[in-house]
Amino acid sequence: MAAPPASADAPRLPPPPAAAGDGPPRPAERSETACEDRSHAESLDRLLPPVGTGRSPRKRTTSQCKSEPPLLHTSKRTIYTAGRPPWYNEHGTQSKEAFAIGLGGGSASGKTTVARMIIEALDVPWVVLLSMDSFYKVLTTQQQEQAAHNNFNFDHPDAFDFDLIVSTLKKLKQGKSVKVPVYDFTTHSRKKDWKTLYGANVIIFEGIMAFADKTLLELLDMKIFVDTDSDIRLVRRLRRDISERGRDIEGVIKQYNKFVKPAFDQYIQPTMRVADIVVPWGSGNTVAIDLIVQHMHSQLEERELSVRGSCAGICEDRVRAGCGAALGLPYITWREGSGRDLVLKFSCSPERHVLGLRTRAALASAHQCHPLPRTLSVLKSTPQVRGMHTIIRDKETSRDEFIFYSKRLMRLLIEHALSFLPFQDCVVQTPQGQDYAGKCYAGKQITGVSILRAGETMEPALRAVCKDVRIGTILIQTNQLTGEPELHYLRLPKDISDDHVILMDCTVSTGAAAMMAVRVLLDHDVPEDKIFLLSLLMAEMGVHSVAYAFPRVRIITTAVDKRVNDLFRIIPGIGNFGDRYFGTDAAPDGSDEEEVASTS
Repeated sequence: MAAPPASADAPRLPPPPAAAGDGPPRPAERSETACEDRSHAESLDRLLPPVGTGRSPRKRTTSQCKSEPPLLHTSKRTIYTAGRPPWYNEHGTQSKEAFAIGLGGGSASGKTTVARMIIEALDVPWVVLLSMDSFYKVLTTQQQEQAAHNNFNFDHPDAFDFDLIVSTLKKLKQGKSVKVPVYDFTTHSRKKDWKTLYGANVIIFEGIMAFADKTLLELLDMKIFVDTDSDIRLVRRLRRDISERGRDIEGVIKQYNKFVKPAFDQYIQPTMRVADIVVPWGSGNTVAIDLIVQHMHSQLEERELSVRGSCAGICEDRVRAGCGAALGLPYITWREGSGRDLVLKFSCSPERHVLGLRTRAALASAHQCHPLPRTLSVLKSTPQVRGMHTIIRDKETSRDEFIFYSKRLMRLLIEHALSFLPFQDCVVQTPQGQDYAGKCYAGKQITGVSILRAGETMEPALRAVCKDVRIGTILIQTNQLTGEPELHYLRLPKDISDDHVILMDCTVSTGAAAMMAVRVLLDHDVPEDKIFLLSLLMAEMGVHSVAYAFPRVRIITTAVDKRVNDLFRIIPGIGNFGDRYFGTDAAPDGSDEEEVASTS
């Protein structure tokens, strides 16, 4: 039974101007054997309204190819246009849950096109588009036979794997990495390879049954129903299935009349009542899409302000006065116990995020009185190690010598770090036919992950001692206006969750970039106790920051300096490691850009 009009339950946005329309581009040329079906598809083009021209397409860019800061300032809001700001708090746990938008509507109503237009108009980074089409259940042999003859109902709720959809959406909202199946509509089966999605600030979930499951509805922060005329939907479905999915026109019409239309009347149209917004005429309705985007911006702004405000608080256990007073911090408190060396709570202004400059200042002052954590291991300072540090710290050292002795230290550091990997007893037979009771690595695999750019200089040393090691990379840069680290790029090997991970960065001052990199690994299901953070030089402040947020991460370095200066550079330090190693120019003010741009 058809649902009553949605106007009583959800606002119905105005229809588009008469000239507006929606339609995908003309199908590409296919083989000669498909000429007849192609002619059907191409003739259907004339039945569809022309593509709307009211909106010129925008080109997405990132800060790597822009000279201006990665922020877009308007009269009412500030929008991130590049890197992903921290989605976690000083404890290393998630503080910003992704905003999830559901797009429902009949088959070929234009949901995907509307989703892409929203993404384009929203103009914020780290938006994930999740299609319900990826979650069709695996068919049995009998069901495969039915599907081959257009006798299987793909428009019934039972055709979808709602358990997998809900678990995937939950993990995405929690900031986790997820694997999404890839569905082959030609063979009605899932492909062998799954795709990985990660880093969602905004999730757009679209599908015909997007509102058909109660648990799924609870995960959606906004629900939009795309209402398109049934004749237009039929024409679009004919063209799509013939040109893109290799179907014949008779089979498409048979399936439409037998399954698609009845399913829309019984299951899809009634869900219009739960929608927050109904968009008539789909992607041709640019007025409606603009209103939706404006509403989404206001919702995201409210969430951002509430997150910033939530970091304010006072720990009631024990307060020590003095540290931070000169910095103008309303509260800096400590709580001892529970296996943690230090707990910080502070009240921060709306202009600063949890890991902004004020946070680092608080950490810098508070850490002065506390011992280094037990998870830290410092390479023994032998005369040889001390001598190499003397050379690379000397500002008069040539680039060749700096590289040579840095590489020697890196090799020693990695050899030292490998001693913390799990080993088990094993027995081998020597060439003399005698048994030797030895040790062998007890894990599955070792993976190295470098924090660009200085971290990649440690990769050759890791490859030299770990045969066939896999390497991943993470690019983190600091937003100069907020003092926040921002995630710009990552490339991680598959199935990294089973590995011991060597996370490499040459210098760690505040620990902000290291914390973000560790959080990325945790989001990819790498166990915390399987992460080893390696650095040639660290500041005590960075050690405490990482150890407090992630107490089971092993921290390994060749030296720890006690102080950072007002600009959060390690003192006495080593200078800008990347500039000295690669021979690039330092920042105009002589600052240690590696610590500023990477905020390690």
